[in-house]
Amino acid sequence: MARIAVIGAGMGAMSAAARLAVAGHRVTVYERSRTFGGSVGRHARDGFAFDTGPSLLHLPAVYRDLFVKTGKEPLERCVTLTQVDPASRHVFADGTAVSLPNASRAGVVTALDAALGDGAGESWGAFLDRAGDAWDRSRRPLLEEPLRPDWQVLARDPYPAPARRRLLRPALRAGTVAEVGSWELADPRLAALLDGYALSYGLDPLHAPASAALLPYMEETFGSWYVSGGMRALAQAVYERCLARKVEFVFGADVARVVEKDGRAAGVELADGTVAEAGHVVLGFQPHPGLMPGQDMWQDGDVTVRRRPGGGAAGRFQVLLSLSGARPADAVHRTLVHPADGAAEREAVFGGRLAAHPTVTVLRPDDPSTRPDAAHEAVTLMATVAPHGPVDWTDAALRERYADTLINAADAAVPGLRDRLIHAQVRTPAETAAETGAEGGAVPPPALAGAGGGYLHAGNRTRLPGLLLAGGWSHPGGGLAHAGMSGTLVAGLIVEGDAFRGSQ
Repeated sequence: MARIAVIGAGMGAMSAAARLAVAGHRVTVYERSRTFGGSVGRHARDGFAFDTGPSLLHLPAVYRDLFVKTGKEPLERCVTLTQVDPASRHVFADGTAVSLPNASRAGVVTALDAALGDGAGESWGAFLDRAGDAWDRSRRPLLEEPLRPDWQVLARDPYPAPARRRLLRPALRAGTVAEVGSWELADPRLAALLDGYALSYGLDPLHAPASAALLPYMEETFGSWYVSGGMRALAQAVYERCLARKVEFVFGADVARVVEKDGRAAGVELADGTVAEAGHVVLGFQPHPGLMPGQDMWQDGDVTVRRRPGGGAAGRFQVLLSLSGARPADAVHRTLVHPADGAAEREAVFGGRLAAHPTVTVLRPDDPSTRPDAAHEAVTLMATVAPHGPVDWTDAALRERYADTLINAADAAVPGLRDRLIHAQVRTPAETAAETGAEGGAVPPPALAGAGGGYLHAGNRTRLPGLLLAGGWSHPGGGLAHAGMSGTLVAGLIVEGDAFRGSQ
């Protein structure tokens, strides 16, 4: 039985901790804040409550597996999961709107044809078929296995883009999300739909590889799920599973550095000088200078994590709205309001500027725990934005102006919104940076194959034996499901060693 130190109490780190404890290890989690969950937070005020991180769960099988492998109580006995139906509603700049059913390919095709015209559903369905091929080709090495030393196999894009024939010139194939939208989907509203998926994960459609088609495929195939009480309830359940497996948590513990001894990780040193010895160290958040011994900790994917095209990850801007008046029975849980000029939005967000007309996600959960009573409603508005630094998100006037921008756009989804407003709470990448330690408050995107490997993340193994990486800033990247997968991979590598080849 080894002593293991886990730095950070995010979802990936806690997933690894629970699995390692079940395997017989003594696990201690050191978290610099006063609570668990990382970016999976909750804001409460006057009886209203809001998720401040992820709002929906995709691939719930990841957490079902965690609970099956770490105890007798399955996930559904610890939290209440509900499929969101429709999965999303989309309002386009020309005034057309479409609601897409949850986990129903035929239903999505029918809805798109009815709203956008005959052929729209067939075009989107054919695109999803190609995305399914990309999923089958890349799922295991991209998501279910540790990043291979020959990670270059993931440098090739698995998306089978059809050839565009040209007179007397070589055929072209879409290589980016933007090209897929322009060349394969034809209808600009379908292109905006695809762009919205990429942006919601913090990806620039102009540069993100065509393999990002896996993201809408994943959502539309496996469904979108809401956890009663918000995603914080899922974090609470994982935390309680860790406690049940005798994982120890030390909150308010700022780790100053990883201790190295005899060429391997040997523990952690806290900011107050306390040293805790360990046979393995798991790092569960974005590394910062001075934390690691030596200059370069990466082992797998070290070339790729520094050269993502189009800049780094984006951040999230949220407006948490406390409203008077009951939530209408026909209200949709998630609505995306798309701007007329998606190209201008991309250029602004990934150029470090404010987008005048962003894609706005409107979240209206039908959950009594989010409101003081049935005569009120809690609504969250969210947009993908440039991180703190390129934009000064501590500027009070700027924050207020941009909140108004989102509220104005959201009126297309919640008519009369301003007349119902009781209070608005703004959250920006500056708050994310302060709470999670992520540089600029950036949110890590999921790993993608293609683009020469530029959208892979650092491997779970490092060049320092005994030091491993879990969470959204390591393989296989950001998102609730991906973070849970990283915990699985790290636990497997510690328990089984380099012979571990992923879940079966």
